[in-house]
Amino acid sequence: MLPIVVQKFGGSSVKDLAAIRAVAQRISETLKDGNSVVVVVSAMGNTTNELLELARRVSPTPGRRELDMLVSVGERIAMTLLSMAISELGHPARSFTGSQSGIITDEKHSNARVIAVRPTRILEALEQGEVAIVAGFQGVSREREVTTLGRGGSDTTAVALAAALDARWCEICSDVDGIYSADPRSVPEAVKLDEISLEEALAMARNGARILHDEAVSYAHKEGIELLASATASREPGTRIQVDPLPPRVAAITADSELERYCSTDMPSLLLALKNAGAPTRMADSTQVVVDLRNWPDKSLFSLPENAQCMGNVSLVAAVGSGVGTDLDVVQMGNHALAIAEVPVITFSTTPESVRWLIEPGLCDRAQQVLHAALISC
Repeated sequence: MLPIVVQKFGGSSVKDLAAIRAVAQRISETLKDGNSVVVVVSAMGNTTNELLELARRVSPTPGRRELDMLVSVGERIAMTLLSMAISELGHPARSFTGSQSGIITDEKHSNARVIAVRPTRILEALEQGEVAIVAGFQGVSREREVTTLGRGGSDTTAVALAAALDARWCEICSDVDGIYSADPRSVPEAVKLDEISLEEALAMARNGARILHDEAVSYAHKEGIELLASATASREPGTRIQVDPLPPRVAAITADSELERYCSTDMPSLLLALKNAGAPTRMADSTQVVVDLRNWPDKSLFSLPENAQCMGNVSLVAAVGSGVGTDLDVVQMGNHALAIAEVPVITFSTTPESVRWLIEPGLCDRAQQVLHAALISC
C-alpha cells in the first residue's frame, strides 16, 4: 500500500457543491503524487448551526444524546457527497461514519474524548485502492451511542486517524493559507510562518489562535504527528507544524476576547463549582479565574457560590514561542510596550511557551498591534 496522507477539510471548504467538487480535485492531485488518502470532512457551511437552531425551536433544553444524533447528520451529508464527487473524477471512494471508522470515545455527549481508534474498515478500503472519506467530529462510545467531539472535533478526528494509520502527515485545509504571526485582521503587518513546533502550536491554540484547536494539537503532540496548515484552494506551501522543538523566539501574538473573569475570597469553592459546570479554565491565581466561553456548554446551568462574583468579559493577549515564558526580556519589553500604548494590564502570567496579559476587551486589537511591533516586527 502507498504511504498514507490524512487531509481534513472544514465546513467553509465544502460549503456548496462547487466547493465540494474543488475539494475532490484537490484530493485527486494528492493521489497523483503517489499517496493513499484518508479524508476527514466537516459539515457543509453552517449546517451544524442550522441543525442546532432546529433543535432549539423544538425544545429550549434538548437532551445531549439527541443533539449528538441530530448534528452528526451534517458530516454524513458532506462525506457522501464528497465521495460521489471523487468517484466522478475516476477515483474509487468510500464514505464512513465516525463509528464505522473505529473512532471510540468516552460517554460524554457533545464534548467526547477519543480513547481508541480501530480503523479496520479504513485500512481495508485503502488496500483496495479506494479513498476513505470519514465524517469528522463524531465517534461511538463504549455504550454504542453516537457522540460528538466538541469544537474542533473534525481536526481531532483527523489527527487521531493519522496516528492510528501511521500517516506521513496530517494536513488541515481551510480558507487560510497557513498560520500567521498574528491575526491579519487585527495586525496588518502579520506574516505567514513557514514552520512552528507542536509546542508552539499548542500554546497558540490555548491562547486564542482560531486556526488551531487545542484538543487536536494536544493529540498530535502526544502522538508525535506532524501537521500541515494549508489553504484548500491553493497548492502553495502552508505552515509546517513539526515535531522537533525550535530555537527560542517569539513566534506569534495571539488573542482571545471570548473569556469571562470570576473573583472570590473562597477560590477552592469557586474552582469546584466551575469544574462541575464544565467551564474550561484559561488562567487562575489566588483571587480570580478566567474561563473560556466558547467551550462552556453548561453556562446557563451555572450558579455562583457564595463570596464569588462575575467580573464580566475580558481579553487575553499572549506572546507565544519556544522558551518565551522564561525570557525576562520578553516580559519586560511586552509590559513596557503596553504601558507606552496606555493599555492597562489587569494581570499577567507565564507558561513555558507564552507570556499572557489580561486586559479589557475594547483594547484587544491595540494590544496585539503594539506587542507585535515590539516583540516580532522589530
